Amino acid sequence: MKRILTLCAALLMVATVATAQDETPVKLSAGKWTTSSTPALKVSEFFFDNWASSGNSQIDATATFFGNYKYTHPKFVWDNIADLAYGYAWQDLADIDTLPFFETKRKSNDKIDLTSSISWNAYKGWGASFTANLKTQFGRGFEYSGVGANQTEKVISDFFAPAYLTTALSFEHKRADWSISFSFLTGKTTFVYNDSLIAAGRNYGVLQDEGFRRNDPTTFNHAYFALGSYVKAQYLRKDLLPNLDLYTRIELFYDYKKPKNMAWGENMDTESKYTLAKGEDWAKLQSKNWLAKRAFETDLDFELKLDYRFSTFLSANFVLNLKWDTDFSGMSDHKWGHMQVYQMAGVQFYLNIKTPKS
Repeated sequence: MKRILTLCAALLMVATVATAQDETPVKLSAGKWTTSSTPALKVSEFFFDNWASSGNSQIDATATFFGNYKYTHPKFVWDNIADLAYGYAWQDLADIDTLPFFETKRKSNDKIDLTSSISWNAYKGWGASFTANLKTQFGRGFEYSGVGANQTEKVISDFFAPAYLTTALSFEHKRADWSISFSFLTGKTTFVYNDSLIAAGRNYGVLQDEGFRRNDPTTFNHAYFALGSYVKAQYLRKDLLPNLDLYTRIELFYDYKKPKNMAWGENMDTESKYTLAKGEDWAKLQSKNWLAKRAFETDLDFELKLDYRFSTFLSANFVLNLKWDTDFSGMSDHKWGHMQVYQMAGVQFYLNIKTPKS
């Protein structure tokens, strides 16, 4: 299994390591490559000292990489995207003179998102496509409590724990700035290759068998395959306004087996494999109509990015990422329930001399 996973990741990354040009078309036989690679460093800083309105000083640094590698052929288009990020924050959360400045250190971002898609045009922008997408993270994710020397960290995620591999054969409609695809036969495999997380109950939707025992890793399931419907829409517009770029996408996935796992019925509170979030109750969930239940079961991944370039090396940016997944029941206090929210605004320094923007 691990060899298969490694091979899938290598195939998705092949375009990333093959070339790193500045949207320079390179003719290859009947087609051409159009490539762009944008490594960058985002930095934000806040400082407060004897400030009446109060606040916490913080420095956040996030390294990002966005690469788009497209091969255009008269008969098909092969599009590859690598979207990577890793960030760390130094925070001053304790007003204790004996503690050093920025005494609290916490991870602020961690993302691996690789997509490879082959599409064939059939009629007036409509066609078929095959897409493979892999999402995971570089390192451990933590639930933090306390500050400074008293800070404690509880592992809640890790590399390939979870990871999501989605493969879809879709009907697709493409325009210059946007595209939308529909698939009614999509495979989505969830991986959790961390025994301690499974033992702690953080399965991320990887269902365990009846013989599951928390103290016996030989009884653990590390992967769950879901078959369902998938919808993806994305919009990329450069110079929406002068020097302002916009990228947004939305992905919806519905697992055909989810209703069975939810156990909608009289014994939902005892038979369901779904974990309630804080504030939810079985009676309220059961009272939903058919459409509301299907919407409740549908996974959502929405992302919005705005980038305003001041110069070749400097830009301001905004990122908002929303996720809804009934397989994720939040942190220990269930603060967010099933909705996950990530928002970031800051200044970005580009590390490359040439940028994809002409």
